[in-house]
Amino acid sequence: MTPKLQVRGLSKAFRDDGSTLEALRDFSLQVEPGQFVTIIGPSGCGKSTLFNLIVGLDEPDAGEIWLDGKHVERRAGLFGYMPQRDLLLPWRSVVANASLARELHGVPPELARAAAAELLPLFGLQEFASAYPAALSGGMRQRVALLRTILTDREVLLLDEPFGALDALTRRELQDWLLRAWDQFGRTVLFITHDVAEALYLGDRVIVLSPRPGQVVSDLSVELPRPRRQSMLADPEFGRQVARLLQALGVDS
Repeated sequence: MTPKLQVRGLSKAFRDDGSTLEALRDFSLQVEPGQFVTIIGPSGCGKSTLFNLIVGLDEPDAGEIWLDGKHVERRAGLFGYMPQRDLLLPWRSVVANASLARELHGVPPELARAAAAELLPLFGLQEFASAYPAALSGGMRQRVALLRTILTDREVLLLDEPFGALDALTRRELQDWLLRAWDQFGRTVLFITHDVAEALYLGDRVIVLSPRPGQVVSDLSVELPRPRRQSMLADPEFGRQVARLLQALGVDS
């Protein structure tokens, strides 16, 4: 099977006023079609830089990015990308925000909004189609942003800490909702988080990065059955795998 995504030997440094900040060094990763891969690591280790390089917002100093077995240099528009903030436009309704990705790809607005409206019930947003972002809770805003990302119709989705600012209960609710959406749409997902338990609960694999410059120090295959259940967090096996991740991060468990 051809890997869906390959990152080969990526290095990236930022230079400013005579100083150099090395974000990534010789970073390599292979992701299979349909996998859910979570990425954790210390703050500033290059996780968001990695995503910016993959989607073409920045260019590596060295290394290559391959998609479906082909080296891709012009990467803009090839991936669905959700940054840490939801970036909803305050003057557009829920359905208009969700349809924006398709509109930007040339789909007529009426068709793009019809496609978004069709999926609102799946995302629990059917009663808020005409609402504006200011009227939404944080969890609902994230649902709109994730729907917008899925509506890019890209096979690889990059989600950069989408639940980081949410309270614990809302976060758990959206974790389960995301897993159901992932199962239904069959996309390949890369998901950045600072939460070790979240990384383990969501992922097929957990990639652990070193402190800056970011390199892979651990690639853990998650030994939990699917579908996932929040009750698994109390299972001894879950605790053992959390301990392995904490050890890879250099944190006492």
